[in-house]
Amino acid sequence: MVKVRVIPTMLWKDFGLIKGVNFDHGRRVGSVTPAMKVYNSRDVDELILVDVTASLEQREPDSDSINDFAEDSFVPFTVGGGVSSLAHFQKLLDAGADKVSLNSAPYNRPALIDQAALRYGSQCVVLSVDVKPDESGEYFCFSHSGRQATGRKMTDWLHEVEGRGAGEILLNAIHRDGTMIGYDLEMISQAADVISIPIIASGGAGVYEHCCEAVEAGASAVSAASMFHFTEQTPAGCRKEMAKKNIPVRNVSR
Repeated sequence: MVKVRVIPTMLWKDFGLIKGVNFDHGRRVGSVTPAMKVYNSRDVDELILVDVTASLEQREPDSDSINDFAEDSFVPFTVGGGVSSLAHFQKLLDAGADKVSLNSAPYNRPALIDQAALRYGSQCVVLSVDVKPDESGEYFCFSHSGRQATGRKMTDWLHEVEGRGAGEILLNAIHRDGTMIGYDLEMISQAADVISIPIIASGGAGVYEHCCEAVEAGASAVSAASMFHFTEQTPAGCRKEMAKKNIPVRNVSR
């Protein structure tokens, strides 16, 4: 049985880590390298690092910094932010990333997903999808760190990117980001109904129970930032709580 993963997400801006609420990335919470060392010492399943301003500033990924960060990562390492070409993919993989996350570029160039999956394999292609509901409750996708409406319905976009070869989805609830009130379970459930590739739930985790609820709603993995930055809760503790509920996780003694 496939194990559920618990994945800390690090949001990177101007050489430091930040965390806000609803994609308002204003609060600094430390530096990348020390955080990675702490997470590795806590036996995490994977790590995600996203440069949250690269697309807004039309910058390409900083592969030199990624090369430095990767030296301190001993688990699968996903990197995103500003990726808009196969050349960017290649640089990040060469720098030490195990997977590359796409977000904004595919809305204008969806064939980039096909090309990346063909060249590097779907297992390397993570589609980061930022979502929030409209007044009617229907979910729509946003790009450029949640700043630009794409007009794409979440379910339509997820169905398309799966068909193009995306290996998994990092599903970010803009309206729950940083709130620690729980994941948007309806959003996760709707996504799981239309695709079969793994979904990493992101946005809203505040306690271990929220992570269990996300898995029950259809997520294959859970991502959290504020819960690990601002509380005493840990990825290992999250896995133990999941194990108590018979959710399959790795390396847990009950």
